[in-house]
Amino acid sequence: MANREELLVIRAARAGQAPAQLALGKRYLFGGAGLPKSIATALYWLDRAAHQQQDEAWLLIGSHIPFEAASRSAQPASLCVWYERAFDSGVLQAGLVLAKLVLAQSGDCTSDILRRKAWMALEAVAHAGFGEAQWLMAQLIGHANGCDGTDLRALSSHSFHSTILKMPACDTAKKSVLEWTVLAAGGGVTRAQHALAEHAWQAGNHDDFLQWALPLARQAVARRQSRPMTDALEEPVIDDTSLLARCSEVLMARGNVDAAELERFLEVAASGGDRQSCLALGLWFGRMDGNGTRLTEVRGLANYKKALRWLVAAGEQGLAEAWFATSRIYLKPEFSQRNLLDSYYYVQKAAEAGHTVAQLELGIAAWRSRRNDQSKDVEAAFWLQKAAAQGNQEAQQLLRKIADGAVPALWAESAREKLVHDRNRTAPFLVARLELAAVFGLSRAEALLLNVNAADCGHCLLIDIRDVHPRSKRRLILIQSNEQRQALSRIVRLFDDVDCSIKGPEGNYRQRLYRLRMLVPE
Repeated sequence: MANREELLVIRAARAGQAPAQLALGKRYLFGGAGLPKSIATALYWLDRAAHQQQDEAWLLIGSHIPFEAASRSAQPASLCVWYERAFDSGVLQAGLVLAKLVLAQSGDCTSDILRRKAWMALEAVAHAGFGEAQWLMAQLIGHANGCDGTDLRALSSHSFHSTILKMPACDTAKKSVLEWTVLAAGGGVTRAQHALAEHAWQAGNHDDFLQWALPLARQAVARRQSRPMTDALEEPVIDDTSLLARCSEVLMARGNVDAAELERFLEVAASGGDRQSCLALGLWFGRMDGNGTRLTEVRGLANYKKALRWLVAAGEQGLAEAWFATSRIYLKPEFSQRNLLDSYYYVQKAAEAGHTVAQLELGIAAWRSRRNDQSKDVEAAFWLQKAAAQGNQEAQQLLRKIADGAVPALWAESAREKLVHDRNRTAPFLVARLELAAVFGLSRAEALLLNVNAADCGHCLLIDIRDVHPRSKRRLILIQSNEQRQALSRIVRLFDDVDCSIKGPEGNYRQRLYRLRMLVPE
């Protein structure tokens, strides 16, 4: 609560007395015995005092009122004159605020003279070593000159008006964007340091990347450990998670690093949701690579329980390598919870997520167990086909042994050519079987006796007519093109709800063969 003396000052200031307004502004600026410190209120009274020729008022404005407070005032453009005077009197930080105020205004609100003066002030402050001014110089020159040939993507994050491109001296700046950014980063401007780290990363220069990124990463770890992750922090150009993940990647590739620090980097990045960091941290705790092989160059005992936690987190974010590494842990004899069923379960998840080696393993396992369950050959072809599509040569070789490719049957093509067009109406099933034989290379017996409804396995065509034709063999024909898939789907729809056995409407093998010979004489 204001005391008697301060109440008298307030009354005098409200009455329009310039010395009282100056005194009241100073009390709100620095705080008094009975008045709280309030930058916005101080600016209001100092502005009024400055309009009444109180020189100390605009000196105090230029020295102590930051840009954030000035920009929130009722008329921020009118304050430029005080910052200009303060800068001319030697207050360097006033030049930075002046430049920011001018940049924040539209082109119609500022004159060319004022913009030129703001640019000169900013350049002088930047040359004096103010990191914030140097960073602003890098932003202005970068946007005016297309980033001067560099790739400092962080410069696009500025929040000033588009009229910054009209700054008069942008094309005559003596330093480049990169030079100003380096100066700003050396002065402690975090955003400039992030920009340089990003620039070095995009250029593939890991030495320069670590020079700027390592201190930022250590600060990020310290910040996350000292406060909750939900606290509002200044949003950097590169978020902490990405920065830490990149630092970890470079450090792990180099080796001979501080293992404790690397582990902290990975933990913070993984906690932030970076899936690659989750995978790397899981492998780090497991002391193994993605194939489950022990990393001899990494010291210390493996902690498989911690490894499983992060590998599962990475797998749930879509990394097939994480599921496969999880399956390898459950195979390790030294793991107390070793379980072959769990290992197989995670191999399946890895294969479903697209892991080539997991798909190959499932294909081989299914093929080896076909004697106990003959339908396993269909499952084997499914996984091997997926692995072969990703270029796995072993899968391609095994797939050629267990399944055939679709080779058009010449007898069926010749028969289709001899058919009269109206036969599609009188004998639709026979015509469809001839088309199936022509597309997939079926023999005459296979074409006539195949159970079409049971033959379509999605990825392949199952040919098995041994029940009615004992001399035939069970075989698989791969579906390798959209045309084959469309033809098979169309034929399967025709036979939908139709009994394809010898008890169905098509009759037995002899009847079907007779009908074929009647329609297509040899």
